[in-house]
Amino acid sequence: MTDINGKLAIVTGAASGIGRATAISLARRGARLAISDLDRTGLAETAQRIEALGGKAATYLLDVADRDAVYAFAQDIEGAHGGADIVINNAGVAQIARVDELTYEDFEWVMNIDFWGMVYGTKAFLPQLQAKGSGHIVNVSSLFGLISVPSQAAYNSAKFAIRGFTEALRHEMKGTDIAVSCVHPGGIKTNIVRNARFLQSTQATVREEAASGFDRLARTTPDRAGEVIVRGIERNKPRILIGADAKIIDWLQRLMPASYGKIMFRREAGVLGGQSENGPAV
Repeated sequence: MTDINGKLAIVTGAASGIGRATAISLARRGARLAISDLDRTGLAETAQRIEALGGKAATYLLDVADRDAVYAFAQDIEGAHGGADIVINNAGVAQIARVDELTYEDFEWVMNIDFWGMVYGTKAFLPQLQAKGSGHIVNVSSLFGLISVPSQAAYNSAKFAIRGFTEALRHEMKGTDIAVSCVHPGGIKTNIVRNARFLQSTQATVREEAASGFDRLARTTPDRAGEVIVRGIERNKPRILIGADAKIIDWLQRLMPASYGKIMFRREAGVLGGQSENGPAV
């Protein structure tokens, strides 16, 4: 079991959505928080909600794609707070475009934030956990780290890479008191689709349609997702699936690893692709 009360938890992408909800759930269990994001206003609101619960939250403006900035963040945490106990690499973005239309610049944008941001956060803070002899690293992948869907090649690549990296780290930490978890949320009611980058030629007409469709399909609230993540941390769960959709898709992929697309994508993929025309799950 991972003890949360009194421990210092780091949460990236904490200005909204799953990051905010997870930080608040940790605060309810007595954790001290150091939260980061590029959204100054949203970050301040998260801190206010934590403080309203009687908790403490230090805020940091941070671009997780900037390796030097992430390492400076980790050094500041060590100097000011004595080092991290729980690290949740949650910050992420999405790009919606077919492979033949996807630019290298947009692909790199997703990978730099979603994948490299997670790598930087893990490697910057892991020495602090090792020095303490215990801790917990939580990396947020996605439902799209379990299956691949049309128009999500960049996002799929990043989320599958997070899963592979995290599982390797978990094997390496075997025999230590450092737990490692990979989170796979299903449809969570966040703004990631509205904030996603779309194919330039269609983004004006597609963005709101995609976001509205996603809102109809996303059945799990961020608060619920945050609670599931924190319970998974407490129980040292190596894989944390959030929502019935994630559990069903995980089962389907195991049953039909090469042919799940025949069931899920029955018609020709358009800009968004897939039977439900929805964007990323997290």
